[in-house]
Amino acid sequence: MPSSKLSHLAETLIGSEIVKLGADIKEKMAQGNKIYNFTIGDFDSSIFPIPKQFENEIIDAYKSHNTTYPPADGIFELRNAVAEFIQKREGLSFANDEILIAAGGRPLIYAAYRAIVDKGEKVIYAVPSWNNNHYVHFTEGEHILIESKRENNFMPTAAEIEPYLKGASLLALCSPLNPTGTTFTEEELLAICDLVIAENEQRGGEEKKLYLLYDQIYWTLTYGKTQHYNPVSLRPKMKEYTIFIDGISKSFAATGVRVGWAMGPANLINKMKAINSHLGAWAPMAEQKATANYLVQTEAVDTYLIHFKAEIAERLQRIYEGFQQLKIAGFSVDAVAPQAAIYLTIQIDLIGKKNHDGKKLNNQKEVTEYLLNEAKLAIVPFSAFGASANSSWYRLSVGTCKKEEIDEMLAKLTESLTKLN
Repeated sequence: MPSSKLSHLAETLIGSEIVKLGADIKEKMAQGNKIYNFTIGDFDSSIFPIPKQFENEIIDAYKSHNTTYPPADGIFELRNAVAEFIQKREGLSFANDEILIAAGGRPLIYAAYRAIVDKGEKVIYAVPSWNNNHYVHFTEGEHILIESKRENNFMPTAAEIEPYLKGASLLALCSPLNPTGTTFTEEELLAICDLVIAENEQRGGEEKKLYLLYDQIYWTLTYGKTQHYNPVSLRPKMKEYTIFIDGISKSFAATGVRVGWAMGPANLINKMKAINSHLGAWAPMAEQKATANYLVQTEAVDTYLIHFKAEIAERLQRIYEGFQQLKIAGFSVDAVAPQAAIYLTIQIDLIGKKNHDGKKLNNQKEVTEYLLNEAKLAIVPFSAFGASANSSWYRLSVGTCKKEEIDEMLAKLTESLTKLN
């Protein structure tokens, strides 16, 4: 028989753990089960539609027959609109040739990895985090992972990063962080920036620089007193070394519209453009035209964000308070107070407990299955984001959460926890 063996990459690439979990959930729902699905890092558009003005801009762009290839780096008007949007809201200044448009953040992250990382080079990233493990695998880099801690809200610290900087080509950070919904403090991000600057100043003129990939796709979605910080505002020198990943997908519940942008040094952006042009991962022309027109409508954007953020914050806060009540009642659960994004970090520590049939929960995989089967609660374990298999922490996403189901879900969870001893 002919060999079915494919490339080393294809044979060794791990599929999305979240997609696998989603298949289990869909199967149970097809069997008629009511599932409280908090797994997906997306939105239910019937609950969280995109802004009406933005929708109208998209419709008008198609009616105007904007259906041809866009330029490889994105249309000029959109790059200008992004520059204006970022300048006005973050105080960051980027020229037109320092901005690259693509079909969401993913191809931009991939292009950045491809442009920077050679085989065997060190890439530093914290876990849990979204997909860095897979991008390092794509580039055959050396995984340098830091398992972040609860006491730091699962954000990596300068002290944890410092020992690995020598010889590294990329430091990948995300704030607000997917999956935790937590953010860097100003003090900690300053310390990390100072380490990156010092490391680069030590390197010779011919030596590759250490770049910082800074994914801030959720930066507009912060709650309460939480403030978003970025490396370049804190340390202007970091502009030489930082690639921002950003876009509309989370800010405007527009995950399927597929418009993202990277911002960084012009020479690096130009190489990323070349890589992306071969992939063909361009944002559609009509969506680019619409985004260019919408981003500069300051009043419309502000009005949308005020309502959108309030709706997400209410869901996160109510579920957080529910978990705190369960903790006070003596159950082995916990939660980190919501800070940002659409995620709540929760802990459900049930290993060693026995269910009503006397069956012991021996590992976190069995805990996850118990929650799905008994509580009808679907959440994503941190192990799906590179953390250790025995981590008892989970990502809970509220992008598809109906407010009227929150108390119902908490009651069902309480019932399932009560069955254990």
